[in-house]
Amino acid sequence: DLMRQKQHVLSKQEEYIIAQFGELVSAPESIFRMINNADIKFGYIKDDEGDDIEVTHGRFISFLESPNRRIREDAFNALYAAYEKQKNTIASTYNYSTKGDVVLAKLRKYNSSLEEALDGDNIPIKVYDNLIQTVHENIDLLHRYINVRKKMLNLDDLHIYDLYTPIVKEVDRKIPYEEGLRIIEKALQPMGEEYVTIMKEGFHGGWIDVYENEGKTSGAYSFGTYDSFPYILLNYTDTIKDVFTIAHEMGHSMHSYYSRRNQPYVYGGHSIFTAEVASTVNEALLMDYMIQQSKDKTEKMYLLNYFMEQFRGTLFRQTMFAEFEKMTHEAVEAGEVLTKDWLC
Repeated sequence: DLMRQKQHVLSKQEEYIIAQFGELVSAPESIFRMINNADIKFGYIKDDEGDDIEVTHGRFISFLESPNRRIREDAFNALYAAYEKQKNTIASTYNYSTKGDVVLAKLRKYNSSLEEALDGDNIPIKVYDNLIQTVHENIDLLHRYINVRKKMLNLDDLHIYDLYTPIVKEVDRKIPYEEGLRIIEKALQPMGEEYVTIMKEGFHGGWIDVYENEGKTSGAYSFGTYDSFPYILLNYTDTIKDVFTIAHEMGHSMHSYYSRRNQPYVYGGHSIFTAEVASTVNEALLMDYMIQQSKDKTEKMYLLNYFMEQFRGTLFRQTMFAEFEKMTHEAVEAGEVLTKDWLC
């Protein structure tokens, strides 16, 4: 990698100058973080009981998952009205963030900021372009799913705030933690006996902090060090989604376990490009197993809807972000300015 990237390493003095500007280049992101996390307020909406409840980042998705369309619409309008008031500031901040990427790529003698961004992981540009092209060629599948969603929700017109509410009522099936582990053990049999044996050792060997606790971070994570076993943080609440979360995080942990066991320290990590492969493979195997095992039509429909939502959120939406960034960076490279009107 050092030899491959040699042509993009500048002289000692030039590298020193770039390093001095590092903090300034990251300023737009820092400014946006302050706007987004500290300053911006989204106001209040009425809940189902008519009480005022504040719209926050943490509550927003739960509002969008509400079966009450009025709540979904009110939350959506409250959030985006607050951002709209900041649209000139946000557009300017994003413009300079993008310009920073473009300038740095030029200084390092790359042909584009995209090439510079991918070079660290040695990813060819054609891989990035092929992802966008392939999603475009199969966009009809997303349209078909959206039409099914519209029909299932019995709506004449589908809005963005209708994309998160379940089209199949969530199955009221409680899956205790130990039962969830047994399901995953059976579902991941295709990974082989050694894999499942090590995974079971992790289940029962202190890899996992299972339940919510005061001061514990939200969500779920897998991490650790080169000479420790992987650690998983869960906030398990006995739902089907939680079982998928275990499988997902165990995919990360097993990936880390094998990398660290088979590689020296310098190669013991893995790139962002491959980071989600092992976790989503585990989820796909679990999904296949649970659909085959399910005897309840509603549960099977719920699982299929959950799987389609994973595709929408993980494949289509993330590729949309990637395409947006490609367009904005190419525009700045062509000498354009990212105004609020251009971005809209």
